Amino acid sequence: MSAAVAIVGAGVGGLTAALCLARRGFDVDIIEQAAILTEVGAGLQLSPNASRILGELGLLNELEAAWTEPHAITLVDGKSLCALARVPSGRFARDRWRAPYGVLHRASLQRILVAAVMAEPRCRLHLGHRIDGDAQQAIASITARTPALIIGADGIWSRLRNAIVGAGTVQFSGNVAWRMTVTRDAAAGLLQPDHVTAFLGARAHLVAYPLREIGGFNLVAIIEGKETDGVWVGKDSEVRRRDYLDAFSTWNNRLQTLLKNADAPTYWPLCTVTDGAWQDGRKTVLIGDAAHAMTPFAAQGAAMAIEDAYELSACLDGASDIGEALRAFEATRRPRIAQVRRRAAFNRFAYHARGPFRLGRNIVLSMKGPEALAADFDWLYGYGAPER
Repeated sequence: MSAAVAIVGAGVGGLTAALCLARRGFDVDIIEQAAILTEVGAGLQLSPNASRILGELGLLNELEAAWTEPHAITLVDGKSLCALARVPSGRFARDRWRAPYGVLHRASLQRILVAAVMAEPRCRLHLGHRIDGDAQQAIASITARTPALIIGADGIWSRLRNAIVGAGTVQFSGNVAWRMTVTRDAAAGLLQPDHVTAFLGARAHLVAYPLREIGGFNLVAIIEGKETDGVWVGKDSEVRRRDYLDAFSTWNNRLQTLLKNADAPTYWPLCTVTDGAWQDGRKTVLIGDAAHAMTPFAAQGAAMAIEDAYELSACLDGASDIGEALRAFEATRRPRIAQVRRRAAFNRFAYHARGPFRLGRNIVLSMKGPEALAADFDWLYGYGAPER
C-alpha cells in the first residue's frame, strides 16, 4: 500500500502515527479541529515501551532535553508516609528495558511531535477543520486528495467511531482525576525531585512526579466520584474541590495541606471505551483512546496510543489489501490492550485497598525487593526491546 492516508486528530497518537507512516513511505494528512494546538492536562509518564518507539523516530535527543528521568518509582502509604515498595528507574530502566523512563509536560511532547511532523515532507498538518458527515468527502475537500485509509486518532469522544459498526461506547469508570501542579518549595520534605511517588490510601491515591518545565511537580489525585454528565474538564472546580479534599481527610496532614493549597486544580471524570470493533475492514481504523480508552491506573494511555501508531504502520507497510492489514492490526493489538486493562484493574484494587486487603497489600509489597518488582514490568516496559 502506498496511497495517501488521513489521520483525524493531532494528539500524541495521531502525530506519532503520522511520523511512523511517513517513515515507511506514506503521504499523510493530519486534520485537527483546533485552530491552535494546545495540550490540556499537565504531566505525562513515558515508559520504556513508548520512549523506545519515539527514539526510533529520532526524537530521543529532544525528549531528553525536556524530560526528567526519575531514579525510582516509589509506593508510599498516604497516611503514615512509610515507603511500601520501590521500582528502580533511571539508568536501571535503560539497562533492563533498553529504553528510558521519562516524565515531562504534555505540551512538551506535543511540541516535539509537531516539530517533527512539520519537518517531514510527507506530512501535512491541517488545523481548524472539523470532520462532519461523510469523513472521506470532508477530508478530500480539506486536503485536495482522497485518502485510501482514514485513521481515527480523535480521542475518547471520537466522531470517527460512529463510522464503525459495533464500535465501543464511552462509559464513566466511577473515578475522577484531579490534576494540579505545585512548586518545589511547597513540596519540600514530601516529594523528591528525582522520584515518581505514588501515595496509596482507601478509595483514593495520589501520584506525583517532577516537571522540569515548571520547576515543580505534577500531581494527579484519583478518587471515587460521581458521573458529571459528560463534562470532560470541570469548570466548577471550587465547588467540587470539597469532594477530593474529603477523600483525603484521613491522610497525612502534610499531604492534605499540599492538596488544599495547590493552585487551580481541575477535575477529569475518568471514562473508558467499552470493548468493540476498532476498524471497518475497508478504510477506517481507530487508535488510542478512540479505540480503547482505559483508566490511568497503569499510566499507559499515551503509551498504548504510541504503540498503536507503530504497529499500525508496520501492518500497512507493504500490504496489498487494506482490510487485511487492518484486521491484522486489530488481532495483534487486542491481546496487548486486554493485558494492560487487566493490569490497570488490578492496580485500581491494590492502590485503593482498605481494611484487611490494605494490610495484605503492604505485606506482599514489603516482601518483594526492587529487582523482583521490576521483573513484574518486563512484559509491559520491555515490549519490542531486543533481547538482553
